[in-house]
Amino acid sequence: MGGSARYALVLALLCSASLSLGFYLPGVAPTDYKAGDELRAKVEALTSVRTQLPYEYYVLPFCRDGIDMNNQEALNLGEVLRGSRIYNTPYTMTMGLNQNCKILCHKEYTQEEVQEFALMIEEEYRSHFLVDNLPVAMSVFHETEEGSTVKAYETGYPLGHVVDENGKSASDGEDPAPKTGGKQQIVLFNHLRFTILMHEDAKKGTRRVVGFEVEPFSVKHTYMNKIDFSECIGVQAGADNQCNLNTCSARHPVGLHARPLLLDVNKKGKTEVLWTYDVAFQQSNIKWSTRWDTYLQSADDAQVHWFSILNSFMIVLFLSGLIAMIMIRTLRRDFQRYDESLEEGQEETGWKLVHGDVFRPPPMAGWLSVMIGSGVQLAVSAVFLMLFACFGFLSPANRGALMQAMLFIFVFMGMVGGYTSARFFRLFKGNRWKENSLFTALVYPGFVFTIFFCINLVIWGQKSSGAVPFGTLLALLCMWLLISTPLVIGGAYFGFRKQPMDLPVRTNQIPRLVPEQPWFNNTLLTILVGGILPFGAVFVEVYYVLSSVWLHQFYYLFGFLFLVLVILFLTCAEVTIVMCYFQLCSENYHWWWRAFLTSGCCSFYVFIYSIYYAYTKLQMARAVAGVVYVGYMCVVSVTFFLITGALGFISCFVFVRQIYSAIKID
Repeated sequence: MGGSARYALVLALLCSASLSLGFYLPGVAPTDYKAGDELRAKVEALTSVRTQLPYEYYVLPFCRDGIDMNNQEALNLGEVLRGSRIYNTPYTMTMGLNQNCKILCHKEYTQEEVQEFALMIEEEYRSHFLVDNLPVAMSVFHETEEGSTVKAYETGYPLGHVVDENGKSASDGEDPAPKTGGKQQIVLFNHLRFTILMHEDAKKGTRRVVGFEVEPFSVKHTYMNKIDFSECIGVQAGADNQCNLNTCSARHPVGLHARPLLLDVNKKGKTEVLWTYDVAFQQSNIKWSTRWDTYLQSADDAQVHWFSILNSFMIVLFLSGLIAMIMIRTLRRDFQRYDESLEEGQEETGWKLVHGDVFRPPPMAGWLSVMIGSGVQLAVSAVFLMLFACFGFLSPANRGALMQAMLFIFVFMGMVGGYTSARFFRLFKGNRWKENSLFTALVYPGFVFTIFFCINLVIWGQKSSGAVPFGTLLALLCMWLLISTPLVIGGAYFGFRKQPMDLPVRTNQIPRLVPEQPWFNNTLLTILVGGILPFGAVFVEVYYVLSSVWLHQFYYLFGFLFLVLVILFLTCAEVTIVMCYFQLCSENYHWWWRAFLTSGCCSFYVFIYSIYYAYTKLQMARAVAGVVYVGYMCVVSVTFFLITGALGFISCFVFVRQIYSAIKID
């Protein structure tokens, strides 16, 4: 194992260890509660993996008595782009006080409102509450290979579910629509049982929230006597012989076999719904610093994830060593043969024969330099983002921090992109550096902003909270045009003023004719083959990243993601160098663009795999979801193309300079 690979592995393990020890940084203080202190639940959004369109919680007529809808919690840029909209709710808890059958409100819904609930339930929307910055979750238990049971969380809870006439739900793994022509029934969850895990400090007499669980029920509440619900809001049913319900009380919680509340979308009259909830507090040994660990335990076997990544790392490392050994041996023989032929006056052959044309500027050199600069800017941004994430700066406790950091790092890395683009533009003997720097600053961000703006229009047409407000769009434009663009131009200015990079050989005035190439050196074939190995090294991690983004799961293995990033960089460099060597040996000196496209072709396979993933894992209920998915995956694929292409090109450029500086030229 090479030294750089060893350091990368150690850094990745340290990053993973830092994540397992807790996410919180110094200065982020926990909130201490005393017995009797009030806890108020907040709500973030309604989300669905079938539509990929978040909605505000109160887009449905939930209970909102006493809630100021204009008093919305301040959000950071990342949360706004994610579609988060945090509001207060009428759900209240008192620290340490268990309460059963607490009445939230009484509603009578019209047929149109019932249809709104039914549509959201059919599209599998989930509600996301927050208490003490912890998201509400449903407990899931799965067995490990050792036979022990591990507790994990599914964030949020469904608004309801669809059952057939036999009571079978889609969650049972069967189609809820019976094949015999039976009707579907919509079940609404109107009773929530909250369980708050707390860690108590006996010395200080304070308690900290370390878990927030929910269990939803559907209950068709009944009551014998007329109840004045305006006086029962926030009161336990049956307390002081008031607000009596037949279905639950302060002493008798809702049972598992309670009669469910079914929604009839064809009912023209009003539908009565009584919203209730329970609150239970439990002592827990979980420490506040590790309270996110259960949320980050996915239902998938994490050991399989780790083994797959390490397996890919070892395979790629072995192939890298094998390729390096072959290349070194081959190059040594080439150097020896060329030195002997020079002494004996023989004709030059192989890659030495094209030494007078190998550094000839390629066609469309300006565009190539723009793409190299953008790719380097993205690659450096990705490395810094991974480092920040590894050491806990971008923990899931800080919602939206990852996206916000990604934007700011990319903006401030504009100087790196402009500098790199200008250096290669001058190498290609270009002199209009101002235009080149403007293209570097505007092309890739302009492409991303155009796709994002079009998708935002589509989402806005669906009245989703995922639509970015005009003020946020204006802020993004200001970041792009007033910060990123001047930094790119500044970097290009310093890059163009420096002396051009030294080249080991001179370029002939008249270009050589390229001989007919063998079939295995076909441009399209080598580009397609060259992208397979980098994709094969990262496709396992691509699966987990896609699942975390499109299935609304937490992603926390940033240490291993950093390791995969190192594997990707190494693989792109080695594959591109090998392909370039074969090309030069065939006396084809048009290697500039092919070097960029060979490693960049990995993005083509990423896009194809993302379509396959959507077909097999995502059940999109609306055409809009497909548009959003394809649009964003196009942005991801283009980003991947620029990063891998730039890394492959720079590696190839360094390799070509090295081998031609090591031979003697007449």
